[in-house]
Amino acid sequence: MDSEITLRVDGRRETLSVDTRTTLLDALRERLGVTSPKKGCDHGQCGACTVLLDGRRATSCLTFAVANDDSEVVTAEGLAEEDEPHPVQRALLDNDGFQCGYCTPGQVCSAVGMLDEVKSGWPSYVTEDLEESIELDEDEIRERMSGNLCRCGAYANIVTAIREAAE
Repeated sequence: MDSEITLRVDGRRETLSVDTRTTLLDALRERLGVTSPKKGCDHGQCGACTVLLDGRRATSCLTFAVANDDSEVVTAEGLAEEDEPHPVQRALLDNDGFQCGYCTPGQVCSAVGMLDEVKSGWPSYVTEDLEESIELDEDEIRERMSGNLCRCGAYANIVTAIREAAE
C-alpha cells in the first residue's frame, strides 16, 4: 500500500508516494536522488546513513519514510551555506578526516548533531560531572561518535576535526 508524504529535504519541499515499508534512506536515495546518506549495513549499526531529522541525528535506514511525513531532513549536502562548507565539513577537509569518503556524510551529520547535543548539555556515558558544562575531550567525542564506523580507520583525524569545529 502506498502513502503520499511530504518531506523537507535540504531546504526543498518534496512530495512523493512511497510504499509504507520504504525506509527514509531508500526514499532519499531511490526516490529523491539524494545520495549523500549511504547504505552501509542497513541495520543501523554503521552510521553511514545518518541524517539530521527534525534537528536530531538519526539512522535513516531504521526509520520508515511514512513515519516522518512533514519532517525536516538535513543531509550532509544541505549543511553548506552559499557554497561554503559547514564548519564540521571544513574541519574534516583541513584535518584529512576521511579516506575513501564513504562514511563521511554520516560522520558529518552525526558530528553536527552531537555538537548540538553538547551545547544543550546532554551528557554521554563518559561525561564525568553532570552538574558542570561538558568538556569535549577525545573520550567524550569518541563515545558520542561511536555509532559511526570508518572502515578506513581515519578516527584520529575525525576526532581532531570535531574538536577543531567545536572551537
